[in-house]
Amino acid sequence: MILPVQIKIRNDPRLYQYLREKSYWYKELNRNSNAILQMEQEMKERYQLTALDKINQLSKQLELVRSFMDMMR
Repeated sequence: MILPVQIKIRNDPRLYQYLREKSYWYKELNRNSNAILQMEQEMKERYQLTALDKINQLSKQLELVRSFMDMMR
């Protein structure tokens, strides 16, 4: 694995944790360092860090606040 990929993984704790969980990525990254982009995308989907996931979380929080406000009336 080339040094810039190693540095990128070490600087991102979630990426590092994902690599430890899915060890098959070690082999893939050794063969193709550009696979880091695929790994990042997979990690974001696994940990629900995509933009769509964040929007869904925000809407759930707003709905919770709205229901709380309705109960207070």
